[in-house]
Amino acid sequence: MDHLENNTIIQIGIVVRDVEDAATRYAQIFGVPKPQIVAIAADSFANTHYRGQPSNAWGKAAFFDMGAVQLELIEPVGAPSTWEEFLRLHGEGIHHIAVRVEQLEEAQAFLAARGMPVVQSGGWDGGRYAYIDSVKQLGAMLELLKFDRETSRQ
Repeated sequence: MDHLENNTIIQIGIVVRDVEDAATRYAQIFGVPKPQIVAIAADSFANTHYRGQPSNAWGKAAFFDMGAVQLELIEPVGAPSTWEEFLRLHGEGIHHIAVRVEQLEEAQAFLAARGMPVVQSGGWDGGRYAYIDSVKQLGAMLELLKFDRETSRQ
């Protein structure tokens, strides 16, 4: 592998302090319905690991389908997590850009070999994810999304 298998950005993730308030503001500004607030990384499928250690941190999220790119607003709940760390160190802002991959482990190995390790990983009923520390190389964190079956993009 000499590059990621997919170069289509499907999601931009923004960490916020209050997802209810932020979702209301985004809905008003863009003139779209406010989405339901859902729990992420909070179920039996999560198996969340942060910096190599198990974590029971989770988040509240709102997903806006904005054309080809989904906007995800994330409010961290508990610690440790990449979301909590980002909010504590940087405040609210763009946390990640996400691409869909079919070969999650191969993509992780490709990026790790280039100095971009996995910071957090886990799953949901329908897929798995890995956040990659690519800030030094790309100016933003990458999220790799592997869908085990066709569901929503979350």
